Amino acid sequence: MTARAASTVLVGRQPELAGLREALGRARAGDPVTVLVGGEAGVGKTRLLEEFGAHATGAGARLLIGQCLELGEAGLPFAPFAAALRDVLRHDGPAAFAGYEAEFARLLPELARVPAGVAAPTGLPVSDTPRGYLFDLVADLFRRIAEERPLVLLIEDLHWADRSTRDLIGFLVRAARATRLLLVCTYRTDELHRGHPLRPFLAELDRARGVDRIELGRLDRDGTAAILADLLGAEPAARAVDDVHGRTQGNPFFIEELAAAGDPVGCAVLPETLRDLLLARVDRLPEPAQRVLRIAAAGGTRFAHQLLAEVAGLPEAELEDALRAAVAGQLVVADPDGDYEFRHALFREAVHDDLLPGEHARLHARYAAAIEAQPHLVAAGRAPAEIAHHWYAAHDHPRALIAARAAAAAAVDRYAYAEQSRLLERVLELWELVPDAADRLGMDHLRVLEETLAAATTAGDYNRALTLTRAGLAEVDSAAEPLRAAGLLHRRGRLLALLGKSDGTAEVGEAYRLATGVPDTPERVRLLADIAAHLVKIDPGQAAAVADEAMAAAEAVGEDVALLPTRIALICRTDQAPDLGLSELRRAEALARATGNAPALVSALVYLSDVLYELGRYAESEEAAEAGVSEARRVGISRSTGAYLLSNRAEALIALGRWDEADAACAEAARIDPPGVSGLHWLQLRAGLRLARAHPAADELVGRALAFLARPYLWPNHRLPLRELRIEAALAADDKVAALAASRAALADERLVDLPREGWPVLSAVARAAALVGDAALAAEASAVAAVLPARYPAERAHAAQVTAILTGVQFDADAPGAPAQRSGAALPAWRAAVTQWRAVGQPYPLGRALLALAEAAAAAGERDEVAGAVREAAEIATRLGAAPLGEQAATLARRVGLRGAGRPGPDLLTSREQEVLRLVAEGHSNSRIAERLFISPKTASVHVSRIIAKLDVTNRVEAAALAHRLGLLDPTPPTPAQRRGR
Repeated sequence: MTARAASTVLVGRQPELAGLREALGRARAGDPVTVLVGGEAGVGKTRLLEEFGAHATGAGARLLIGQCLELGEAGLPFAPFAAALRDVLRHDGPAAFAGYEAEFARLLPELARVPAGVAAPTGLPVSDTPRGYLFDLVADLFRRIAEERPLVLLIEDLHWADRSTRDLIGFLVRAARATRLLLVCTYRTDELHRGHPLRPFLAELDRARGVDRIELGRLDRDGTAAILADLLGAEPAARAVDDVHGRTQGNPFFIEELAAAGDPVGCAVLPETLRDLLLARVDRLPEPAQRVLRIAAAGGTRFAHQLLAEVAGLPEAELEDALRAAVAGQLVVADPDGDYEFRHALFREAVHDDLLPGEHARLHARYAAAIEAQPHLVAAGRAPAEIAHHWYAAHDHPRALIAARAAAAAAVDRYAYAEQSRLLERVLELWELVPDAADRLGMDHLRVLEETLAAATTAGDYNRALTLTRAGLAEVDSAAEPLRAAGLLHRRGRLLALLGKSDGTAEVGEAYRLATGVPDTPERVRLLADIAAHLVKIDPGQAAAVADEAMAAAEAVGEDVALLPTRIALICRTDQAPDLGLSELRRAEALARATGNAPALVSALVYLSDVLYELGRYAESEEAAEAGVSEARRVGISRSTGAYLLSNRAEALIALGRWDEADAACAEAARIDPPGVSGLHWLQLRAGLRLARAHPAADELVGRALAFLARPYLWPNHRLPLRELRIEAALAADDKVAALAASRAALADERLVDLPREGWPVLSAVARAAALVGDAALAAEASAVAAVLPARYPAERAHAAQVTAILTGVQFDADAPGAPAQRSGAALPAWRAAVTQWRAVGQPYPLGRALLALAEAAAAAGERDEVAGAVREAAEIATRLGAAPLGEQAATLARRVGLRGAGRPGPDLLTSREQEVLRLVAEGHSNSRIAERLFISPKTASVHVSRIIAKLDVTNRVEAAALAHRLGLLDPTPPTPAQRRGR
């Protein structure tokens, strides 16, 4: 019997197929979904996707397919997306990319041939299109396609994906804007060794919203029998099933290959290894076809006819006959584009691995030479990467060295910085194997290290960059080249700080020492400026001195002052003169714009938005940050400096009460995924935002943010907001023990009194914890810190008033430590002052919280009209912001004081009898004693107590009594309006 090459039935995958269908249903409903399908090679991932693809198409979905190329980390960036977009171009025509042909040409070179006058909206050439902007365009294209009908994007062999492809996939997963999009990616689990770059990427995706995992296991014996029955068209013998299942262990591809290799009844005598089996099938081909397959295997799983013809050097007719035999033998398949592909990558691997050493090197050398001579033989943009790959595989070290360097340069044009870093790592690897490497490349080994260091830093691989600084410092002669050594030391110090390993002071200090005796040059000016910027958060006085020196040196060498906008801003901040700092920043911004210094402009806008925020000019801060975000995208630095602009914008939006926009800005920062502690600000902001909204994922995000506190070093302006977040999270969880521990740790922070901007919010949280938990010692310590902490700007003054209000008139019960503190009448004027301050600041959320505290103080003083107005306004703020806990607190307070209808006055919450019972409860009487005093039965007294607890929304008698004191519910004869006015 002759077996078919592939099974036509899907065996044992019904649960997985049902999961994919369910995911498609969610995507159709408007929720973007990603499904990661893993399994070992040949386990049936592609077969499952084929079945699902047919279902999706039949259900009216649009299907796009892309495949990663087996060129590794040094491969062609964005290959699967190029294939998917090519399908869009084929079916929808150029109109799908109208107006953005130049940008999409980075992924689809065919679009580079656009009519005259068509350019990107920014007017940039194709190579200058910012990567973040390109990602946005791809996401928007998929969104537009999905608007017509659900879109299913299948990406196969993610284990071969390059860094840029992974970054774009991560962006699409987190963007969550392409509604009705289902993204399905497959990968081989047996390829994921410990150091494989896909492992951390998959772990990161697991934490993203809407990401599901499907793991395909091997089939059981019955599954093997079902596949064999379908392949053979008859029930196989039990012996054949046992043999095939034992050798394949239920791998569907292996089953198919064993069945197709010969007489199924005699499968037991076939070669034991898969490679031998695959090669046995190859051996059945005519010798010319076998020779062509060996040549094709060196070119990759997919190969173009013209390139194969060039490398093979055969007459066209002979080549076509050989390919026809391979296609007929089900080893190679042809596609509509005229290219060929091995039916499975394992075929190609088996044939390629069977090449003799000399044959292997010779064929790869032919491919490299052919592509070098005729780059058009491969898809546009692939030539540098493929040339580098083939020369490396050919073991031609000199050519591989030069090709890797050229491919690294080409990677920069695509903003594929991770690929650039990987290729430069290969240059370093080959350096020792090429005696005249320096002459061939025109640079010394240290220069390659420095380039690799810069690429790794830009790519966000800070740990590798840190290792490269160590290698560079071991190689540089600090006596002969002090400035070069100083540059490496500064980079190392900065990386240590960004990774939270140390403050980098020792390294930066040594860098400054080495740079001190060097004559003034532009390089020295830039280094001094960088050193000043690093020191400002550690030693502002020294930072100012170094920056002054840098400014003087800049004038001496004629260096443009716009080079130093960030440093000017930092110096101005150190002398606590924000108005001067603001004017200097405006000047630096203007100089940067006039000279076209985009990085300087972005830096100026970072600090401009920051200073404006500190001054309480939130709308201007948001505008400056938004302008900076656009500029950072334009020049491709969104992941570095641009990340700070995103979080600065989110911070200003939070202050303005535009929380949805703030969350979107944080989401954009998350998609960029800034490395090291540069990604902390947005994370801390979003964690606080979700905590204030009681978001289901708040705990997870808070945990991620607080994990930064475990790092050996954090800049104080990063550390203090985390201390505030820890207290707020504990209070939100009603964890008094954790709240006290976090508060004491915050007060023990040595930099608390040095940074009023970050210190006052921390102190507010500590005061709240002290009052709610009833810790007099903590309250006293908070008061002592408040007495010495400067309150310079609007928000700081509002926090100061709030701390005063929290602690003013608070009475702690010495006999009941840990019980909630009670307020005296003195709290009302203090809270009125705090509310006035927050109104002047213009931040709605802290105003809402202050209004609730004011309402409690007013209730205790019997000022019912003031209670109603404060509760109503707080409830309105909570609704506008989506701050559910604040809204619930407003509703609870309204119930407790007898307000109805969004804070409007209503009948008293407690009846006169319940007020009598509550007064006796507050005096500490039992139910029996209350019954005796009021001449009622103990059962009736118990019912009254239960109703009181329910109406006050507390959990026990002690809390009811404490709340009654705080809200003034114990007065048997509430004062008249005239009496209230007379108080």
